[in-house]
Amino acid sequence: MSEEIIRAESVTKTFSTPDGRELPVLDAVSLSVSEGEIVALLGKSGSGKSTLLRCVAGLIAPSAGTVYYRDSPLTGANPGVAMVFQTFALLPWLTVQQNVELGLEARGTGQAERAERALRAIDLIGLDGFESAYPKELSGGMRQRVGFARAIVTEPDALLMDEPFSALDVLTAENLRNELVRLWEGHNAPVKSILIVTHNIEEAVLLADRVLVLSSNPGRIQAELEVELPRPRDRHGLRFEGLVDTIYDILTGREQPALDAIAATTATADSAVAGAEATTPAGPAPTPVNTPLPDVSPGGLAGLLEILAARGGRDGLAEIADELNFEVDDLLPLTDAAVLLHMARIDASDIELTGEGKEFAAADIDASKQIFARQSVRYAPLVRAITQALTATHDRTLRAGFFLDLLRRGFSTQEARNQLDVAIDWGRYGELYDYNSDEEELTLEADAHNYL
Repeated sequence: MSEEIIRAESVTKTFSTPDGRELPVLDAVSLSVSEGEIVALLGKSGSGKSTLLRCVAGLIAPSAGTVYYRDSPLTGANPGVAMVFQTFALLPWLTVQQNVELGLEARGTGQAERAERALRAIDLIGLDGFESAYPKELSGGMRQRVGFARAIVTEPDALLMDEPFSALDVLTAENLRNELVRLWEGHNAPVKSILIVTHNIEEAVLLADRVLVLSSNPGRIQAELEVELPRPRDRHGLRFEGLVDTIYDILTGREQPALDAIAATTATADSAVAGAEATTPAGPAPTPVNTPLPDVSPGGLAGLLEILAARGGRDGLAEIADELNFEVDDLLPLTDAAVLLHMARIDASDIELTGEGKEFAAADIDASKQIFARQSVRYAPLVRAITQALTATHDRTLRAGFFLDLLRRGFSTQEARNQLDVAIDWGRYGELYDYNSDEEELTLEADAHNYL
């Protein structure tokens, strides 16, 4: 058997809410990553997959449980891993080569060796000739290549990747995925294993040897699937499509049938399902932290509901995705928003409009705004919290920083900003509150208190 590089045992992570309660983000998560394998962590928003990756990296400490690197418990940063981030995280005042050399410099590597290894990594990821360029001169795909080079130049045992392709356009992302597969299969990448976080089902099946599906709020390992397909993988092959469908069923609520299908082929999955059923407690009350807003616009949500209304109020997500030339997982944030606002429900692999959803899809612009405002205040905790806070102030105005400080109790700085941006978009559409970007202030609209 391959040697185990990373092991997480019963990792739990909680954050404190503004009122002092403990909010669990991860609950007793156990996993391992061994030499020679790619493992994907797949889950929707709120599953804690990025938090888990940072626990594995030693960037944050678990509230309970232990992370091991080659059988040694972590007490700080993991010495055997390197990370590739979604946002590239390059220093704009440094050249490509200088950015790539950063990790080596931090380890005290001499200048001549740093330069030699950095140039070798730059050549490996296809940026030869851009050593002296600055990040502002590069496209998004090229910047991410620099991120890859900076990670692999230290020759880590495990490469940790946090949504590395999600900030790129579709074609660039596909190109980089294929190049990663070629490097891995050709044994040219100086890493022994890869742990990748993604929300993209096809990406997980395309890249990984094992896929771990996380549930949400808090994150738990819901299922583990082996991907025993040769690379490069055929997206249209029956076994590939079968795995995608199984994961899709899990993520859209058909958990038991999908998990039963896994259990029929793997005894370990059967045990995991039984354990999950025995230990799953009732969920906590919805809060802005444990019920994040899906990153969708009101216009996008309206489009989905109108398409459903035109199809009689119910249809399969796969059928809608095919007709629109999207992947199924591209629709998941929209379906999450529709379900959160009680405008649609998931039934097996279909999505069906509720009464409120039918009312919204048939309404004129003013009426649809009122319906959206009503449903948002009722069922979207962050929108409700902002509306309530603004109502309680003397001048009906608050700085955005107030809400960002609260959100950072449960989200990273970037995630907190994204959540607030979505809430601002939703509140503006529903005419609940307005936002002055120059002053960074939110102001309550005149009739917003009527929805509380």
